[in-house]
Amino acid sequence: MLPDSQGPLRSDGCSPREDHDFIDFNIGAFLSSLASKQTRGLIDLTESSTTKQSAALIEQRKDKKLFVAISFFNSKDKKTSPLIITSLAMLTLLVVSCTSITQRQDVRPLVLRDVPAQRLAYRFESDVAIPAEVINENADDKIEAIQTDFNTRRQNDALVRTVRSPDGQRALALYGIADEPSQEFHVDMYSADGRFLRNLTPPDLACVFPETVAWSPDGNFMTFIAHKGVKPTPTPTPPGAIPPDMAIPGEVGEATPLPSIAPAFPAVPLFSTEQIYICNRDGYDLKPLTSREGLIYFYASWAPDNHPLVALACKESEWDAREKQFKLPVGRPRLITLDGKERLLDDELTEALPAWCPDSSKIADAFDTDVMIYDATSNKPTQARIRLRDALIAASRGYEERSAGGKKKNENNESKAVETRPAESAIPASFNPIIRLEWSSPEKLFLETAYVRLMPNDTISTFQRWHLLVLSPQATGLR
Repeated sequence: MLPDSQGPLRSDGCSPREDHDFIDFNIGAFLSSLASKQTRGLIDLTESSTTKQSAALIEQRKDKKLFVAISFFNSKDKKTSPLIITSLAMLTLLVVSCTSITQRQDVRPLVLRDVPAQRLAYRFESDVAIPAEVINENADDKIEAIQTDFNTRRQNDALVRTVRSPDGQRALALYGIADEPSQEFHVDMYSADGRFLRNLTPPDLACVFPETVAWSPDGNFMTFIAHKGVKPTPTPTPPGAIPPDMAIPGEVGEATPLPSIAPAFPAVPLFSTEQIYICNRDGYDLKPLTSREGLIYFYASWAPDNHPLVALACKESEWDAREKQFKLPVGRPRLITLDGKERLLDDELTEALPAWCPDSSKIADAFDTDVMIYDATSNKPTQARIRLRDALIAASRGYEERSAGGKKKNENNESKAVETRPAESAIPASFNPIIRLEWSSPEKLFLETAYVRLMPNDTISTFQRWHLLVLSPQATGLR
């Protein structure tokens, strides 16, 4: 609505002017104010506060110039006023339309990593094919040339596995020693052609969880989990026995062992519980990345961009309770930076290992039938919970119906309905919690459900099925 043409009082206190001059003046001021508001709205969206202050001064100067221009036009002949008003109206409409288009483009995320976890949407697809990343997993993780060196020169050491560097030039050899517990091992560095380079771990540092030994994606660092080694100490000399250094030359006595030759290691902090250790690509500058005595870190995984790691850790009492029940260990996911800073992602315990988004912006983990997604790089991180219990139950019922239909295709329909049809409220046998996550692309998060049972010498999994979450930004995030 245009300003009222009655009451021709000027804001500067001057005497009233002619009616047509006053109408021209108010229309020009209205259009000027509208254009100014649209321009300022665009600045608030796209520029910083410092730039906005400078822009406000510029706008004030523009308003003054526009006021002078309108006063000049008002002094002209009455016939020129309609043309001026029409031109200003068209200019204003053009500014408004351009501003609207620019605003919509500015808020639309260019990639999924720009969308906070709490602004994600998803689509659930049940019983999909196994991800290619799982199919292509290499079961044989020992380099043949390194295994040959152990077979010929190091027959007293047992090679556990080898971990090749990203450039393929070097490898870490994980091996056990006869007089140490079977779950502990040490790490040496080899060239890919089987040539020994150097020892990485000092003798009093016992490494555990061989599957967590890893190179950083750029090959500049190596990480593993270890604790203080427990080795038998020499017994004191029995009373009445002659110490070796006091034996009389020429007399027959027990042979004394020669001192072993080992590389000199700098002092490294040791802990009674399992901690994450890190060293550079040459095996030097070994130090603990975590140092929380009493916590057991049993999993660690590098981010694809080489910066932080995601880990799982639990208390000693929690570990012991699960071990007595022959259950998988549970831990709380946490983010660890290369300077040792740690951020707890969740205070809930989980069996599933966390998975990185390929662009390193987010981390996913599973708690029973729920999937949690955490921001990993934002200064104000968010998190989102995707509840899949109902969807997984419905998928399991469909899975069992299809399986029963294939097995009993030729049987009588009535007898099949009586014998095999479950009650509506019954939980299908194939309904199980999420045990594994694979994030193949920013938009595709695969999850595996299964029933896992730990046996004394083996792990048994049943009803292994894969599902898919297709991620996208919420529509509200695009407005």
